[in-house]
Amino acid sequence: MAEDALGKLAAALENGQSEALTNYLAVMARFRSYSANNCLLIALQRSSASRVAGFHSWRKLGRHVRKGAKGIAILAPMVCKKAAADADTEDEQTRIFGFRTAYVFAEEDTEGADLPQFATVSGDPRDYTERLSQFIAARGITLEYSDRITPAKGCSQDGAIVILPGMSPAETLSVLAHETAHELLHKGARRSETTKTVRETEAEAVAFVVCHAIGLETGSAAADYIALYRGDKATLLESLQFIQSTATLILTAIGAGEDGQRQSETV
Repeated sequence: MAEDALGKLAAALENGQSEALTNYLAVMARFRSYSANNCLLIALQRSSASRVAGFHSWRKLGRHVRKGAKGIAILAPMVCKKAAADADTEDEQTRIFGFRTAYVFAEEDTEGADLPQFATVSGDPRDYTERLSQFIAARGITLEYSDRITPAKGCSQDGAIVILPGMSPAETLSVLAHETAHELLHKGARRSETTKTVRETEAEAVAFVVCHAIGLETGSAAADYIALYRGDKATLLESLQFIQSTATLILTAIGAGEDGQRQSETV
């Protein structure tokens, strides 16, 4: 079962970015990165804002700001071209000489074309999420659901897993399996021996195998996630032993091995 699932994942990685990922990244490129000070200003004025952009940026994305929407004030740099005399002392073609107040708007204050979404897992995980939670507890790992990790969907560290509430049942199971893999694979010496790319590839591959085994529809979600961390087929193949053993451990613990899979399909 694991071999079949990993073969499909390897093929997907070899095919490169999916159309869904390409469209998603194109949209994300239009959301500029804000300074720490501006992030603080946004959080103070609209703590619920997940994505913000200027009036014209939203128009380029096929959306427009609703009439009467209140903008979020940030500081925008004022720049000018450097003088010719400065050509030998500065590398940049422009220099910042001050800041002005500018306004951005939260996605919730816009309407129009739907934005491309990152591929997600779908289907009915049945009672496997509860079984996985019991396995986690038996390993001495604490599990908590909290909004404080937004926009992350899950995180794990030092024997503790935190999952974002409100996701679909299938996505919750997938994220929980991913973070469980981190706890099983990436503690102690091995964490320092591996790169972020390797760790994320391994964790997402384990989640993919688990989801595949219990009949969830993964689409391009796993391959797209791994691609975001610059993982590829070679990275996957180098970690097969760790991925297979960890996925098998989880599947056996939650009763979703090959025998368990056939039984669940006959209920």
